[in-house]
Amino acid sequence: MWIWNVCAVVIRTPGSWRRAMRRVVSLFLPHWSTDRLRRKIAKLSPECRDGLVLDLPLVTAVPDHGRKVIAAVDAEAKALGVRVGMTVTKARAFAPELQVVDADPEGDLQGLRDLALWAGRRYSPFVSPDAPDGIWLDITGCAGLFGTEKALLKDLHRRVAASGLALQIAVADTAGCAHAVARHVPAGRPVTIEPGGHRTAISILPISALRLPGREVEGLRKLGFERIEQLIGAPRGPLAKRFGRELHRRLDQALGFVPEPIEPIYPEHLPRARRGFMEPIATPEAFAQVIGDLVADVVGQLTCIGKGARRLDCYFHRVDGHNQAIRIGTATASRDAGHLAKLLCAKIETVEPGLGIEAMTLVTPLADALAAQQDEGLESPRRGPNLASLVDALANRFGPRSLHRAAPHASSMPERSITTMPALAKDSGAQWDDDLPRPARMLDRPEPIDVVALLPDDAPRLFVWRRKRYRVTRGDGPERLHGEWWRESGNEADKALIVRDYYQVETETGGRYWLFRLGDGVNPATGTMRWFIHGAFA
Repeated sequence: MWIWNVCAVVIRTPGSWRRAMRRVVSLFLPHWSTDRLRRKIAKLSPECRDGLVLDLPLVTAVPDHGRKVIAAVDAEAKALGVRVGMTVTKARAFAPELQVVDADPEGDLQGLRDLALWAGRRYSPFVSPDAPDGIWLDITGCAGLFGTEKALLKDLHRRVAASGLALQIAVADTAGCAHAVARHVPAGRPVTIEPGGHRTAISILPISALRLPGREVEGLRKLGFERIEQLIGAPRGPLAKRFGRELHRRLDQALGFVPEPIEPIYPEHLPRARRGFMEPIATPEAFAQVIGDLVADVVGQLTCIGKGARRLDCYFHRVDGHNQAIRIGTATASRDAGHLAKLLCAKIETVEPGLGIEAMTLVTPLADALAAQQDEGLESPRRGPNLASLVDALANRFGPRSLHRAAPHASSMPERSITTMPALAKDSGAQWDDDLPRPARMLDRPEPIDVVALLPDDAPRLFVWRRKRYRVTRGDGPERLHGEWWRESGNEADKALIVRDYYQVETETGGRYWLFRLGDGVNPATGTMRWFIHGAFA
């Protein structure tokens, strides 16, 4: 059942809370440089494109000892045989219509930063560029905002692909595994390595997937190493002596034996505060104290620029190199330090301090304009309940998608005359007709009942619902509702000519119910004359 009340707030609990394993997403953009150029060219008018054509193969090049060498290729040029490192002269032999543009590494890196900042606002507080052709996202504990991890990845893939970028996505327990799978397992949709499966997934990939220099990869191949599983079982001493520590550091990172933290980025102009500690801290009380200090600093910065926080990210920097974060959001812009600190402290239990936290950073990735407010004096009228604070507390506890309120919706059918909307959304102006009696509790779907009644318009005298007999002492009706032909479906009650005659009845035990009959009692085309119960009055 649901509540027929425009002010009701409904909460769907997602289940018991538990600490989540680390999950890292690698977003790989195989043609990032050329895709970025194409997007830039497409925004220019034809006369400003310097002769560049969107439909022809495109590459970027860098000077190299008096010649130009290919630095990046698009999908069309790659299909024609053009490869990175090839001279432009040789490349034109494969593709005579090849378009060559000077490479812009700084522009590419800034574009990756912009993409990472966009992803950080929507998916995870831990995002970072993975130059030169990808970004990292640590989505640990963030999947619940989208329902499931699969839904988060699907949304990320859809939005990036819609911008015209070629991409591959992989998610795994370690950054090294996600990076390797994204670049060596081509797929048209996100690839998910199930928790605990990173070792198996990384084993079957080539040794080049370990992010090693090309010279080391070639040296390992000369020794007979082709796949990573061969390196896992090989003695480490001789290999370390020949190739150095980098080989096994990358291997251990991919296997999860050595931490590989993702250093988050955020716009430099955003209000933020940081505290470093001479000794690591690890208790909730210490975290709460520092959070209070950080929030006070950030609120002061927000006041200076006339804005209020809509989202806050608090980063916990562990001594072992791991980073963790908690994120809270507000329904409206806020500079209430006590309220913001309380929301953050409610999530301290999700932080695993490990060997201790050596620093904490508070960042405001989203802020809205907020006018200054006059403090209330002693003679000011008492303020009403702060609904925004209640919504913030519930939304940060159960998730913003689990919180909504009921609102009127234009429909003549009772079950369609209610909809849901965000808890603090502006009213649409629609209202229910107070003159029509409606029960406070209604069934999700009307349930059939057996009824004893006189035709054509008398109220029921007796009905049986869920194997229980109810004797009616008083009844009122009918209230006639006609079907909505423009929404006709296969259900019996949705036929175009269907008529519902509603009755309010009171039983001998004092219960008041809302019953209806399909049909007007005269014309068979208006309904089958079956009876249903639709709700109960308070």
